[in-house]
Amino acid sequence: QVQLVESGGGLVQAGGSLRLSCAASGLTFTKLTMAWFRQAPGKEREFVAAITWGGSRTYYADSVKGRFTTSRDNAKTTAYLQMNSLQPEDTAVYYCAAALYSASRLATEYRHWGQGTQVTVSS
Repeated sequence: QVQLVESGGGLVQAGGSLRLSCAASGLTFTKLTMAWFRQAPGKEREFVAAITWGGSRTYYADSVKGRFTTSRDNAKTTAYLQMNSLQPEDTAVYYCAAALYSASRLATEYRHWGQGTQVTVSS
């Protein structure tokens, strides 16, 4: 059974930092692209970042480039999203997602999803 479990969300002031984790099980982690999406109230789910299966390539939405960094630890089968210089517009539920050998920014390309973790940035 495939399982993705996010953690690390919370409430932070503008300018602060959070690190999200996504622990994966039930799949061969080294075959997976791990991605992060977010969904704010009343908005569609949007791509945030992704890291390919070997960790050699990363992709970011323009809105987070230079502030967020995604990484992975294959030994721990865990992906991370380090979020710095957080702004109120970053407030959303953040989801991790997994896809086999993908480099997509499209949510429809990701078959496996976590339950989401709330990130709230106060001004």
